[in-house]
Amino acid sequence: MASRTRKGSRLRMYFRMLSGSLIRRASRLVIAVLAIAIGATILSGLVTIYYDIPEQLGREFRSYGANLIVLPRGEAKITRETLRALRELVGEGRIVGLAPYRYQTVKINEQPYIIAGTDLEEARNNSPFWYIEGSWGDSQDTSQVLVGHEIAGTLGLKLGDTFTVQGVKYGESAEASRQDLSAEENQKRDLARQNFHTKLTVRGIVSTGGAEEGFIFADIDMLDDLIGDTFRADVIECSIAANAAELSELSAEIERIIPELQPRAVRRLTQSQDIVLGKLQALVLLVTVVVLIITMISVYTTMTAMVAERRREIALKKALGAENKLVMSELLGEGVMLGFTGGALGVFLGFEFALRVSLNVFGRGINFQWALIPATIAVFIIITVAASIIPVRRVMDIHPAIVLKGE
Repeated sequence: MASRTRKGSRLRMYFRMLSGSLIRRASRLVIAVLAIAIGATILSGLVTIYYDIPEQLGREFRSYGANLIVLPRGEAKITRETLRALRELVGEGRIVGLAPYRYQTVKINEQPYIIAGTDLEEARNNSPFWYIEGSWGDSQDTSQVLVGHEIAGTLGLKLGDTFTVQGVKYGESAEASRQDLSAEENQKRDLARQNFHTKLTVRGIVSTGGAEEGFIFADIDMLDDLIGDTFRADVIECSIAANAAELSELSAEIERIIPELQPRAVRRLTQSQDIVLGKLQALVLLVTVVVLIITMISVYTTMTAMVAERRREIALKKALGAENKLVMSELLGEGVMLGFTGGALGVFLGFEFALRVSLNVFGRGINFQWALIPATIAVFIIITVAASIIPVRRVMDIHPAIVLKGE
């Protein structure tokens, strides 16, 4: 009981000495705390950006188009059920856009053109870089379409103009006659053709500088009704927030779970994304290391100056019986307090720094990483203690008699 009381009194005396020393040197320690806080601000901010860059940069790259193309395997068809299964497998959280396309040849003024039936909203998510004169269309009026700039120039079409398309669709024979036909003849029956004529309205003109300028983009359901067929996509363009490795894993999973689909990653986009991401993360790591080194130098300089100006005080304590271990623990305790205070202050300022960078560069906010609070504080306590070891060890070289005599 008595020994526990002595330990408690020693601990209280230690903290009293520590707090008194910090108060007496507040002006110098404030500078040290600010230096540590600046380092902690940059470190925590860069770490936040480092872990947030893949998602932010991945979504930025999605503005350059789809990064995964899904084709039917062999004679398989892409039905609505297949499309729904693909969406569920990828997960809504990773999907930026998932647009099915069906291509059909039609005639305008007896000249052949291609209509691409798609989900226009998903196509817009996939291809925000498309320049649209007008708008993407009205989901309530499926007769409104997007016309490629090349076609609009050839046909002299402007916004609001109507034009007639004609083509063929699959018709059905009478049921009575169907029963009289063989299986082979019934299959041929499905190819019986009927002509259709319909008017479409130009809602927007597409300019991309690429092949898209040679297509007419329409609602895929409208196209299915027009040709008299059920939903059947020729290809699915997917824009997914994922890097090359994740896309490779996803492609393998799609082939395993939905064998009628054949996914193909757009390597040009995924490789470019990974290269840029790797360079940015390397830059962030380099800056982080530099900041840590500068912070250690700042703490080392501050602690060296503190030990130098407190030589007489330290000599007096040693003359009165204080051991080197006790004096060193007091100085290291001051270093721990500096690291704790500066790290705690810097972690919140670092989030504000990372938030401003994300808003200005990517136009999106970020989430606060609560794990950074203990991690940043622990890192800067370790840095402060490590930077203080050499100056504090000089306490052992102080001889009370020589210092107190003024030599």
